[in-house]
Amino acid sequence: MAKFRSKYVCSECGYESSGWMGKCPSCLKWNTLIEEVFEDAPKLTGILDLTLPQVTPLSEVEVLAVSRIKTGSNELDRVLGGGIVPASLILIGGEPGIGKSTLILQICAQIAQSNRVLYISGEESVGQIKMRADRLNAVRDTIYMASETSYEKIEALILKEKPNFVVIDSIQTIYSENLASAPGSVSQVRDVTARILRISKKNGITVFVVGHVTKEGAIAGPRVLEHMVDTVLYFEGERHLDFRILRAVKNRFGSTNEIGIFEMTSKGLLDVANPSSIMLEGRSTDEPGSVVVGLIEGSRPMLVEVQALVCPTSFGMPRRQATGMDYNRLAMLMAVLEKKVGMQLSSFDAYINVAGGFKLDEPAADLGVVAAIASSFRNKKIDPSTVFFGEVGLTGEVRAVNQMDKRITESLRLGFKRAIVPIMNMKTVPGLKNEIDIIMVSTVEEALSEALS
Repeated sequence: MAKFRSKYVCSECGYESSGWMGKCPSCLKWNTLIEEVFEDAPKLTGILDLTLPQVTPLSEVEVLAVSRIKTGSNELDRVLGGGIVPASLILIGGEPGIGKSTLILQICAQIAQSNRVLYISGEESVGQIKMRADRLNAVRDTIYMASETSYEKIEALILKEKPNFVVIDSIQTIYSENLASAPGSVSQVRDVTARILRISKKNGITVFVVGHVTKEGAIAGPRVLEHMVDTVLYFEGERHLDFRILRAVKNRFGSTNEIGIFEMTSKGLLDVANPSSIMLEGRSTDEPGSVVVGLIEGSRPMLVEVQALVCPTSFGMPRRQATGMDYNRLAMLMAVLEKKVGMQLSSFDAYINVAGGFKLDEPAADLGVVAAIASSFRNKKIDPSTVFFGEVGLTGEVRAVNQMDKRITESLRLGFKRAIVPIMNMKTVPGLKNEIDIIMVSTVEEALSEALS
């Protein structure tokens, strides 16, 4: 008779322990060890198959030309590196209601024009998916639907139907009957994903897997799940806003710096071909504290608005709040303003907001953030036709940024007339000086003197 035992598995890294511990010794996270019940594996009898795999010298390996499959969305193709690589395993994560299933169904409608697609849902019935497909105009004869949660039945169905593409929505609802643990547990997610990977590579099937996220925004389940798949895409954005950002955090076949921007409509997700104009739409030009900064996301230049509000504090400790940027970065920039420019901000609250729900991950936005804070503090508005580029150091210097020509070209396209940039970028913009007023600065004090004059 088989014996059942308990083990504790870390939900973050998959570390296993025979007893519960408050802190995982592998990833050092607290309260992540979850109890799981498993059945002892039967003892192996007989002779093991020790046939060794064939080895090939690297110089003799033939490289096959892989033709990518277009998804019908330029934004998604950009994030994937040019399209879908056949026989790849793609994981898409995001908060509930962000639009993961909508995006997947739109992809299915496009690739089903010349491929056989099997859509397996563990969360919705076939009728519920059909309702969404009718709304998105995504009904195709070559899209086959099934509602199932048992992996053994799903694998048999895949081998029977022989599709080119498979969608599993979502991985946390699928369970293997060979494991005693509950669906969605660390062991189930890890085992099911590994078996899906094997069937994908062995049969040349491209698989899209939808995954839930935790409160911290990471894919639910062990981190090893992300290491198994070929590509990991995160769907970001505020649910009460219309815009969504698709970001690749892992891509074996392309860059992880690219992003795709979509607009959620009643007809589904639409590509946003010109995100800069969308981000700057409705910008206030007559109020202090509003500044436009230039960013580079992958190969795409983008202009976004940074807003600052500085006001006297009502408490002994001033409040600092950053929406869309790192709080520690904000504290550092304010310290530079106090030490190097002489702004006494210790008795003022400071609030920073990046309009449109965008997140500033690039140091090139530092100079714009500093200018927005100074503008609000001194109650002086900045010329709305001015754009800022530059990284700010702790000594108050303005450091060079990369791809300056792309940033300025995007600014020219949107009608900006003046750019305040680091003097170290002087050699990268010689051909653009006749088209836009480029002001070279070496310190934060010089930049603020030009911006607030």
